[in-house]
Amino acid sequence: MTNDVILQVKDLKVYFKLDEGLLKAVDGVSFELKKGEVLGIVGESGSGKSVTNLALMKLIPTPPGKIAGGEVFFDNKDILSMNPAEIMDLRGNKISMIFQDPMTSLNPFLRISTQMVETIVLHQKLDKKAAKEKAIEMLKLAGIPAPEKRIDQYPHQFSGGMRQRVMIAMALSCEPEILIADEPTTALDVTIQAQILELIKELSARLGTAVILITHSLGVVAGMCDAICVMYAGRIVEKGSAEEIFADPKHPYTQGLIKSVPRLDKTSSQRLYSIPGQPPNVIKMPDCCPFFPRCEKVMDICKTKYPPVTDLGQNRNVACWLYGEGK
Repeated sequence: MTNDVILQVKDLKVYFKLDEGLLKAVDGVSFELKKGEVLGIVGESGSGKSVTNLALMKLIPTPPGKIAGGEVFFDNKDILSMNPAEIMDLRGNKISMIFQDPMTSLNPFLRISTQMVETIVLHQKLDKKAAKEKAIEMLKLAGIPAPEKRIDQYPHQFSGGMRQRVMIAMALSCEPEILIADEPTTALDVTIQAQILELIKELSARLGTAVILITHSLGVVAGMCDAICVMYAGRIVEKGSAEEIFADPKHPYTQGLIKSVPRLDKTSSQRLYSIPGQPPNVIKMPDCCPFFPRCEKVMDICKTKYPPVTDLGQNRNVACWLYGEGK
């Protein structure tokens, strides 16, 4: 790894053994995250985004899941080969995660203070008084009003947006090097979504934390991310800087996602574009391009072989026969 790369994922594979067969949720994913970078991982539901990031913290339920292959290097150590004690020290300390629904992530029977202080005491080696002061400071940074009083309340006494702010404060309380945000705005209304995204961006910049933002919405990553990975059927089909991908998307799937974003310059009579068809069933999937049944530019070779990853230069690559041997 180079000095500015904080996380390196190589050929990660996560499989689930089901009654119907072997589900290849993640099938050979590779990417890098640089210090202070905000990386967006985008794709439809079921594309493997969340499973990829759960695997980074060894949170895949076993059985039925299994990390079938690959390497994940953080601080020159392979996370996948760490023992339970090393993983416990990593989670919430060096790498933190914000989940989709804060109500199911917070324990409804425990006060916010109990949940935050426990993490800080464990990883920062502070006493309970100092840990509570740190927790109040983080709640204040996260925009919680009257944090000295609200820290002793229960999760049900907070609104959805405030609960997500609590989760952000908790995730950043140990000043992690990487923050994984798994669709952190899904359960929130549009105005609160914007506030939460701005808060994550502001606090990560202040603390120097690199962010992996998982989302199905390209609108979310447009003003938030430095780089983007587009996932489809368990694989990354396109990677590049956010600016390049929005200016010149290469993969037909990426093009379809961008066309699906509502635009202010369209008239009300124009129908919103939607990608035809449905995402594929990744159980017993043939070794060909999984997007071909929905692709407007499909060729014969797409139906028989999976396309190689073509390097387009400047950290940009795409897995599509339009740019590989089939062009």
